[in-house]
Amino acid sequence: MITHEDLDAAVRVVRPHVPVTPAYRWPLLERITGTPTWVKHENATPTGAFKVRGGLVYMARTKASRRGVITATRGNHGQSLAYAGRAYGVPVTIVVPEGNSPDKNAAMEGFGAELIVHGRDFQEAREHVARLAEERGLHMVPSFHRDLVAGVATYAAELHSQAPELDVVYVPVGQGSGLCANIAVRDLLGRPTEVVAVGAEGAPAHALSFAAGRPVSTPEAATFVDGVATRVPDEEAVAVMLRGAARFVQVSDEATEQAMRHLWETTHQMPEPAGAIALAGLLADTDRPAGATAAVIMTGGNCDREFVQRLVAGP
Repeated sequence: MITHEDLDAAVRVVRPHVPVTPAYRWPLLERITGTPTWVKHENATPTGAFKVRGGLVYMARTKASRRGVITATRGNHGQSLAYAGRAYGVPVTIVVPEGNSPDKNAAMEGFGAELIVHGRDFQEAREHVARLAEERGLHMVPSFHRDLVAGVATYAAELHSQAPELDVVYVPVGQGSGLCANIAVRDLLGRPTEVVAVGAEGAPAHALSFAAGRPVSTPEAATFVDGVATRVPDEEAVAVMLRGAARFVQVSDEATEQAMRHLWETTHQMPEPAGAIALAGLLADTDRPAGATAAVIMTGGNCDREFVQRLVAGP
């Protein structure tokens, strides 16, 4: 999806805003995984999540459009565009579904975005965006785009520099920018690293798509892991996944909650649900070779206070 030139250009855009984020091996976590395990801490960006990288690159390419942009999100994609819009002086409107994370909503407004609540889930919010974009004359930003992938690829390139002997990396799949970025960088660098897609059992659209070899939509996405709660996959993202992902691992919400506890106890950093599902995937992956050096992406740390209180208290 991207070239070396695309990646170099993305680094030039991203780096003034986002320093290289840490990648650490945590000994207590490796007692749990039983294998050398790197954690890429994308919770350490200015928005607390990896997607700010893609938002910056996308906005840098389209900043001539001063009339404003609009998009749908469950949180981190919206924060990335709100941050980038403020940096480039472009008005940003965000549509979120009902019941969305109040902390993420507040963060988007804090970065200067206009927030609109509409629909029962992400898909209904996205459909509403299409109508509003036409009515208001706004540029509609998709949830998956080549420029978004190029921005996100900057963290994947960092990871391979920080952990050059990776056998396998586990990546959550929401709309696909993270997975596709990791596949693209792996291929650009010519590494043998397996890229494993991870999703929630209650939101099986991408898992079904991987099994069927084509995009498969579902009527529901019933999971608390909002970052992977997709009902309608992107056709281009699915094509890249089919070409480049080694396998797809589905995990229960209970497994993701436990992975959040593991990360809190071993790194003393609290991930949001999508930031822990990669670890849940590693722990559930029965096809992982013994002793393989693995990496999991802590994609973000934007977790609501009430949920954190319940999670830390334990079952």
